[in-house]
Amino acid sequence: MSMAVLLIAAVTVAAASFVQGTIGVGFAMIVVPVLALLAPETLPVCVLILMIPLNVYVVWREHGALDWRGTGWITAGRIVGTFFGLAVLLTLAPHHLGLLVGAATVLAAAVTLSRPAFAPSSRAFLTAGLVTGVTETATGIGGPPLALVYQHQPGPVIRATIAMCFLIGQFVSLGVLLAAGRMSFSQLSSAVLLVPAVIVGALASHLVHRRVEGEMLRFAMMAFAVVSGVILVVHGLT
Repeated sequence: MSMAVLLIAAVTVAAASFVQGTIGVGFAMIVVPVLALLAPETLPVCVLILMIPLNVYVVWREHGALDWRGTGWITAGRIVGTFFGLAVLLTLAPHHLGLLVGAATVLAAAVTLSRPAFAPSSRAFLTAGLVTGVTETATGIGGPPLALVYQHQPGPVIRATIAMCFLIGQFVSLGVLLAAGRMSFSQLSSAVLLVPAVIVGALASHLVHRRVEGEMLRFAMMAFAVVSGVILVVHGLT
């Protein structure tokens, strides 16, 4: 990774850490397209590693609001989905998966926007975890299903629970990728160089995260889901 690429990546990672530390999602959606353009050889391992310190910080900051029931069901689906994600990574071009997931995400966002507030069921949590496991392991992007299932919950619950789900899932995905020989030294070294940018963005989010609540937070999460879905579709078509 050249100095110019490292600088652009660091600014992107800091901004993405700020966004996710504020609303609970968004890191991968911002970082993956940039790294895919500038340093595609770092994906998805670099993104998975960088999200670990970010999610540790968010869980520590708002651990009192954790939804342990939702975390359990999502994690169960996430573990199963990880192995499907690895199979996809080995047999199917990630952009083909992105096309399918992106279209489904946009459709799901449109449907949920037209519905009144709902309390997620165990089946919804399990499904969200399964889809997240597949997409995050294969492409590095796993936030849209969690954004959809938690959109009506309070801000601290959203941020803490999604961070914990991501944290557990990232260790699972990294372990599976390592066992499959899909992890390299260059990916690890790139992640280490970008960790300071994660810290800067995460600490900056502490200044504003309590101000983004209610409908403002829901709108931000739905915007994230729709935009990420569109990006996946466009990437899948190109």
